[in-house]
Amino acid sequence: MLAAKLYAPRDMRVEEIPEPPAPTTGQILLRVTAVGICGSDLHNYDDARIGDTVISSPVVLGHEFAGEVAAVGVDALDALEQPLRVGQRVAVDPATPCYRCEMCEQGHHNLCRRLHFHGLWPDDGALQEYLLVQARSCFALPDSLSDVAGAMLEPLGIAIHAMDLAKLKIAQSVAVIGAGTIGLLITKLARLSGADPIYAFDCFDWRAQKALEWGATQSWSVAERSAVDIIKAQTDGRGVDVVFEAAWSDESVEQAAEMLAHGGKLMLVGIPSDDSINLRHSVMRRKGLTLVMVRRMKHTYPRAIQLSTTHPDALNLDDLVSHRFPLSQAPEAFAMNIDYQDRVQKVVIEM
Repeated sequence: MLAAKLYAPRDMRVEEIPEPPAPTTGQILLRVTAVGICGSDLHNYDDARIGDTVISSPVVLGHEFAGEVAAVGVDALDALEQPLRVGQRVAVDPATPCYRCEMCEQGHHNLCRRLHFHGLWPDDGALQEYLLVQARSCFALPDSLSDVAGAMLEPLGIAIHAMDLAKLKIAQSVAVIGAGTIGLLITKLARLSGADPIYAFDCFDWRAQKALEWGATQSWSVAERSAVDIIKAQTDGRGVDVVFEAAWSDESVEQAAEMLAHGGKLMLVGIPSDDSINLRHSVMRRKGLTLVMVRRMKHTYPRAIQLSTTHPDALNLDDLVSHRFPLSQAPEAFAMNIDYQDRVQKVVIEM
């Protein structure tokens, strides 16, 4: 079968690899149908690492994915304790916690100390035709959601978790830095939650425009303008109540702090390339700001599916996707995405 393996920075190769063995107890064999390219995939692609996790041997990327059950092992029960069957379409949470450590016992599976994660070295991800996954990580897809929408449930789950942590109140003001997939989803959820106004920023004009379609009150491309100055002008110097940083966590983190009103909350969703963030201590201290780190999600797939099926017009996940490639062209897809060519918004690999 085919798989796309990353060997080194920007060195991805599509090659033949052996098919997985038959699933064992609690596992299924998944025929992968759709895989989204995430910002963290781009970090790995560009640097052959993310944070302090270095790719030391070739790895298959891809953690936003959906597929069809090709075979089931004994006791293959999904996340809602329902038996899985061959031919069933599922979305898959890429994280496999141990369910036994202190964090898991407290209900914080996203903070598991022995977490395995599809597409994060050394665990292979979904850019391959077939993949063994834990049945417990699977969520049945309703007929109303496409396979691509099923893959988009993963970033939607992160956006939901970010909203949970932010504890937004009706009519609070919000700024979202970064109008990629998760930034757009946060913008939409903020709108659905009653936040107002919602200001959005991105480096690219087409993404800033997309934020307006997804619920932003106003949006700007900040390639040549100061986002901080814009917020100060819009709020008469007060700042906003909550800022979601959903970009590359570079100078944008310090900008987020500058944008916030006294007592505001900085939600850090993005991941920095250099594994560090810069903040002015005086700004954080004197404003009494709260910094919240968003680490993936906590069992948000059921709510993500509920939102997507009951609000299909307001939350059209297929609308996020601008480009689709076959698995054989995964290297071309990543190369285009990392350089933001052709007004790219979201890339999906379809099998």
